[in-house]
Amino acid sequence: MAVQDENLNDVIASLIDVEEEEETSSAPTPEMKSDADPVLLTTRAARQIKKIRDNEDLNADLYLRVAVEGGGCSGLSYKLGFDIRTDEDRLVQSQGLEIIINPKHLMYLGGIVIDYPDGLDARGFTFDNPNASESCGCGSSFAV
Repeated sequence: MAVQDENLNDVIASLIDVEEEEETSSAPTPEMKSDADPVLLTTRAARQIKKIRDNEDLNADLYLRVAVEGGGCSGLSYKLGFDIRTDEDRLVQSQGLEIIINPKHLMYLGGIVIDYPDGLDARGFTFDNPNASESCGCGSSFAV
């Protein structure tokens, strides 16, 4: 009976080890996410960006730039705007839009989701940033 208990314990232990390995190996790390999808736009955000581009009759050479800058009540602020692409910029696509990002900003922006809620209680671009340790009340600045 003791031999069977030892074998059963070995089998259970090996199953637990396999399950733990599968869980940890399949879990995406922040680095994996930021490499795969550095910036994601929701459908609403992409629609608004296209609307702004059309209304402003912007030059086709301009790309949507997503960036950060020092300042704001939490330390860093998000920047969105149309800009000329430089040689150092990383080009990504989301929702059919080409987005440029300075590679130095990826450590702050990797994996960010940009939305544009347009309901009665909120209107404007919002940023869901997995790298932010805290955000201000209005959501336009953050800290890491």
